[in-house]
Amino acid sequence: MTAGPRVDRSESFGEALLGAVLDGSNELPPHLVGSLFADVVERLGGRRPQVLLQDYGQLLLVPLCGEGLKAGDPQDIDASAAGRCFLDARRVEVLEDDGVRVYLPLLDCGDQVGVMAVTLDRVDDDDRRLLGRLSGLIAVLLVTKHGYSDLFFSARRGEEMSVAAEIQWSLLPPLAMIMPRVAVAGILEPAYNVAGDSFDYALNGDILHVAMIDAMGHGLGAATMATVAIGAYRHARRRGTGLSEIYAAMDDAVAQQFGPDHFVTAQMMRLDTATGRVHLVNAGHPPPILVRDHRVLRRLDAPTTLPVGLGGAEPEVSELELERGDRVLCFTDGLIEEHAVGGEQFGEDQLIDSVNRLERTGRGVRAVARSLSHTLMRARGGQTTDDATLLLVEWRG
Repeated sequence: MTAGPRVDRSESFGEALLGAVLDGSNELPPHLVGSLFADVVERLGGRRPQVLLQDYGQLLLVPLCGEGLKAGDPQDIDASAAGRCFLDARRVEVLEDDGVRVYLPLLDCGDQVGVMAVTLDRVDDDDRRLLGRLSGLIAVLLVTKHGYSDLFFSARRGEEMSVAAEIQWSLLPPLAMIMPRVAVAGILEPAYNVAGDSFDYALNGDILHVAMIDAMGHGLGAATMATVAIGAYRHARRRGTGLSEIYAAMDDAVAQQFGPDHFVTAQMMRLDTATGRVHLVNAGHPPPILVRDHRVLRRLDAPTTLPVGLGGAEPEVSELELERGDRVLCFTDGLIEEHAVGGEQFGEDQLIDSVNRLERTGRGVRAVARSLSHTLMRARGGQTTDDATLLLVEWRG
């Protein structure tokens, strides 16, 4: 048998650079992630390395502390080069007196962990390729290490967080997921005091499963009820049951734990990402809104059953066929029942107007969801007496 040509397996500079991250990642303590990044940047000829994490309110990018990392003040997401990188999930290069400042998004399955920044004398395509791959590795390290430490949680907190909010944030999936066929983005307000609102999603093969809930009441009791509802939803979903059975499982769990006077409004949806077909169950929740061609097309009014916990009849499962690029906006009533500045209730019409304005920007679901939530919060004068949560789902085809 004739041997084929010998493949060059020697280590290149790029492989050695990225290999330094991979080789030590398994036993790397969480607090040394930033230092490892700084060491690699130095080998690349860079300086002033920064890892910037988004705060829970999604208003600021906060520098991560660590040996070798550049300190500094938090950066406004809406008014900085780092923020532009964060919102558009694209590399941004800024010419400065001492070189080129490069900002790269730290992405994990489309969820924006934050931004990394480094200054080089000059930037060429080799630098861009290596930095792009390095940003991917650092993002994965931040995601995998955060469960072992409070370091990253603490860095992201701009103010004191309530116990109820602590529970809710620990319950949530990543705030965004961007895949070739589907994109999801959600946000909760008030970020540091949310209690009864929550959402969940899972992409199992071609099927995207989505749920949004709003537990009655406020504070720790509402957070506890939301935890039970989401736990029952996940348990039933992972058993492979249908939407009607999922509703029954959630209804039974809430009723058994909290009695007949407590309830959780809920919305459960399944999207076949191969075909765009949606199945939807509404349990006392505000109907979602369909956005097509960057404008609100209509409310997805459908038969509804009682909120979970009240022993409602078997729900009717509604169907919908999406077109490529369609977006479905799910939200809790706190988004529209709050009163705007001056005493007038915010209302669904103002919500629709805000959606239409933001959709015209052509931005992705993550940026639109964030901007919509903050726009509505500003319209309420920065105050809220109820949780206000939204989840935006896009079928990309």
